[in-house]
Amino acid sequence: MSNYFKKVPNFEYVSRLPDANISDYIPVKNLFKKGALREDIFQDLAFFTKYQVQGDDRPDNVAFKVYNDSSLDWLVLAANNVVNVKTEWPMTQLEYDQYLLDKYGSYEKVNEVHHYETTEQRNGRNVIVVPKGLRVASDYSITYYDSSDGGMVTKYPVKTVTNYDYEEQLQTDRRNIFILKARYLPIVLDDLEDIMTYKKGSSQYKTESMKTADNIRLFE
Repeated sequence: MSNYFKKVPNFEYVSRLPDANISDYIPVKNLFKKGALREDIFQDLAFFTKYQVQGDDRPDNVAFKVYNDSSLDWLVLAANNVVNVKTEWPMTQLEYDQYLLDKYGSYEKVNEVHHYETTEQRNGRNVIVVPKGLRVASDYSITYYDSSDGGMVTKYPVKTVTNYDYEEQLQTDRRNIFILKARYLPIVLDDLEDIMTYKKGSSQYKTESMKTADNIRLFE
């Protein structure tokens, strides 16, 4: 990520330091400039490949494995629309164990029932009667006519989902990500350069990597 921030342009902002003069400026990073994938790329699965995050891998580890460049961690995150790594990236095992205890209070409660959901149910013609994954009551049942069974049948396609099962599925979903195929890297990196470069024409323009903000202290 360090190389990414080197590309983020600067912005001269009026200094708020206690001993600063009214005309003093300090350079800061313009965090409103954000690297992103073009919409035509982001919406086309042909540009991506599926990837499963392993163990305690961080975005920079994944970027190194895929692109041999850990500084492309921002691209791994952008490809999956991850804004907050803390809440949207898979936890490390240590973080996960602590999270479960903090949320549920004890390992016993971690294994208590979170909810019930359906298992897939097919009739004698192999047609799905009940899809899997629907949240239902513990006593849910379905009665339907099945000519292969000779009439009306009643089934109870329900399974218990514990708190642990529920949290594990959330982590699994986070581990299944998409990675931009390496052959499209030049396009994305060219786009990044364009996004991060200031264009001439603005009164705030100084260089391709620097703008100067209005001095709001003059109006206070």
